[in-house]
Amino acid sequence: MANVEKQENIEAESLIKRKKKKKKLGGIKTMPFILANEICDRFANTGFHANMITYLTQELNLPLVKAANTLTNFNGAANFAPLFGALISDSFAGRFLTIMAGSIIYELGLISLTISAIQPRFHPPKCPTQENCKEASTLQIWVLYICLLLTSLGSGCIRPCVVTFAADQIDMTKSGVAARSWNLFNWYYFSMGMATLAALTLVVYIQDNVGWGWGLAIPTIAMALSILAFLVGSPLYNRIKPEGSPLVRLAQVIVAAVRKRKEVVPADPALLYENRELDAAISLNERLLHTNQFKWFDKAAIVTGNDATGSKTPNLWRIATVHRVEELKSIIRMFPIWAAGILVFASSSHSRSFTIQQARTMDCDLSHSFQFPPASLAIFGVISLLIGLVLYERLFVPFARRFTRNPSGITYLQRIGIGLVINILATVVAAVVEIKRKAVAAEHNLLDDPKASIPISVFWLAPQFSLHGTAEVFAFVGLLEFLYDQSPESMRSTAAALYWIAISAGDYVGTLMVSLVHKYSGKKSNWLPDRNLNRGRLENYYWLVTATQVINLLYYLICSCLYTYKTLEEVSEIFEEVEELAGDKILSMILDSRNGHGEVELG
Repeated sequence: MANVEKQENIEAESLIKRKKKKKKLGGIKTMPFILANEICDRFANTGFHANMITYLTQELNLPLVKAANTLTNFNGAANFAPLFGALISDSFAGRFLTIMAGSIIYELGLISLTISAIQPRFHPPKCPTQENCKEASTLQIWVLYICLLLTSLGSGCIRPCVVTFAADQIDMTKSGVAARSWNLFNWYYFSMGMATLAALTLVVYIQDNVGWGWGLAIPTIAMALSILAFLVGSPLYNRIKPEGSPLVRLAQVIVAAVRKRKEVVPADPALLYENRELDAAISLNERLLHTNQFKWFDKAAIVTGNDATGSKTPNLWRIATVHRVEELKSIIRMFPIWAAGILVFASSSHSRSFTIQQARTMDCDLSHSFQFPPASLAIFGVISLLIGLVLYERLFVPFARRFTRNPSGITYLQRIGIGLVINILATVVAAVVEIKRKAVAAEHNLLDDPKASIPISVFWLAPQFSLHGTAEVFAFVGLLEFLYDQSPESMRSTAAALYWIAISAGDYVGTLMVSLVHKYSGKKSNWLPDRNLNRGRLENYYWLVTATQVINLLYYLICSCLYTYKTLEEVSEIFEEVEELAGDKILSMILDSRNGHGEVELG
């Protein structure tokens, strides 16, 4: 018993030393450097992607559907790559090194793409009439693919780590979040929105009116500045040491449960295996408590005669702690909610590409000498996002808090659900506007002239972007916050990667829908024609997307009603409060009052 108490005192002293060291590093002072990196990265990413559909159709002369699918597929690859970046980060490299490596790879991709845009041999002859155009050769297409692949790999290392690395610098426990007047995820999205707005106005204008050389060089320079900003702040960062692959830990729980599949789970959860020292490195701030869901996996924590639980490091392929079993349960619980996000992202995966093509047929004149760039229409979504985030945090949350008594105003699941409804409205508006656009074209006999300017303002397309931006405030930010909060502490980068994987899966589902619609909707009246959108049935595609979103909303409502939030003990907070209020003497007294399960009994 004396050895147990001595070990617990050593653990507590070690924890206090770690917390004191952490207080010297990190904090709000690191946010400008981390967010500066994210701002420059987002500026480069948006400036590179926002008008890329124009580059593929106007510079490389690719048909619309092929160009849209090419772009969406590489966006999907870029959004799937974060899984590998997160596993590298959580397993051995850490978030700082992963972000740095990804930034350098991304910069190489941008440099390569800029060079290919400047050199005439890397794209076919121009085709101003958009009829009988010579498409890019196989070599030219492969040069593009290699550039896009580098940017995809680079972003795969950056995306899952930036927001979690920022969270490492501040107190993200329940009490810490409740004590702050600002939300990290709202401001993370706000900084991305500001960068996106700058790219959509400045970079897109340069690409359309100056040239693609400068239009791609500016994002390349911005990415280089993001690397520099991130390096400057490196002495201030709190870097959490990775403690092995999270996938291996999950696999160990499953294997241990399978090995003990014939064992009977005890009625008292206190009889299951726990080892604070073993779990200390993967539960610095919070320890997951036992839940009654998915009890079959509790078999992994049953102590049998063959388990060497007395040793410091037992065979984790034979027995797992309750904390590690609950890690697996947390991931399983998150998956149905996460899956609902896939169709949300699928609904908007191609809409921007098609909307830009719509805009190119509409009246873009702001004056006799200035035309509004079609690709800049997305600024209406970004402006709605920026305004919505501020209003959400400063007005909506305090108002909702009066009724719900929730520090966040509403739960993550409620926030996501509101966003799903708004996103459906955005798609309905998109379909109605397309009907209006073609009606005006028919009225002026312009349906057979794809290059003609239809006398209808391009700003008819603005409302759908504004609704998409408002939906992001609720659905997208809520999903990212949900994944971060409900994931195990040691898997935060992997959880952030799930957000981007949902976008990736949405892109591929969107590509599948577009390909099937293009293939089976007929040749004479194809919904998504290659060249002349006026003779298409784009509004039917939007109605199809609306129907899938309504079904997805019903699925989400069922999943959210059945969801159970994780239960945890904020271990580090107990020691911190004791240290600050009473010093080491009382800390020892409280440690002596721990019960048999290693939990502190508070009066």
